[in-house]
Amino acid sequence: MRKSILISIAMAFLLLGCMGSKDEVTEFNKPALYWYKKIAQSISKNNMDKADEYYISLKSEHMRSPLMPTAMMLLAHAHMNKEEYLLANYYLDEYNKRYGEERTREYTDFMKLKASFLGVQDVNKDQKLIIDSINQAKLYIMRYPGSDYTAMVNTILIRLHMSQYLLNENIAALYDRTGKVEAAKIYREKNKDSVVNLSDITPPKQGIIGKVFD
Repeated sequence: MRKSILISIAMAFLLLGCMGSKDEVTEFNKPALYWYKKIAQSISKNNMDKADEYYISLKSEHMRSPLMPTAMMLLAHAHMNKEEYLLANYYLDEYNKRYGEERTREYTDFMKLKASFLGVQDVNKDQKLIIDSINQAKLYIMRYPGSDYTAMVNTILIRLHMSQYLLNENIAALYDRTGKVEAAKIYREKNKDSVVNLSDITPPKQGIIGKVFD
């Protein structure tokens, strides 16, 4: 599912690059620095659509430019700040494919985890994303022992476990109200293996995930 979404985003980028906008002067054969500055200027003006278009130009004309990795990370952070987490992950994936090394992947993998975590908007609809993010956080801790980001990853992991626990409890309560006792028991059994207990959780007033990165 996630892979197909990223493919769709990539195709959308290509279409944008081919179509352009009616009020835009067609530009091509520009130096890499020109496109990079255009990306930065568009981000500063909160015009992310334009920034993405300029990235396409940079990528198509200067694939091997040393400015490419910096542009990718710039766009990843900018989309994350705009709460556009799928697009942030797209650029992080692109970065890892082309420039991912052990010394850089520790950071980019953390940013991908952060984007996935913050991408949980509706716990009832994003159950798979919660489970995938839990597995991603566990893998990160195993892959990068002693990382500078370990404390934050552990915080993310606990928040996700709390979300999953509350979700299971809410589903069980719903089944209780509809008289489906056996179904309710299944979801409460799931919580018996949780690393958190209900007594550890203070349900938030707004949303289950909460803001870790304030």
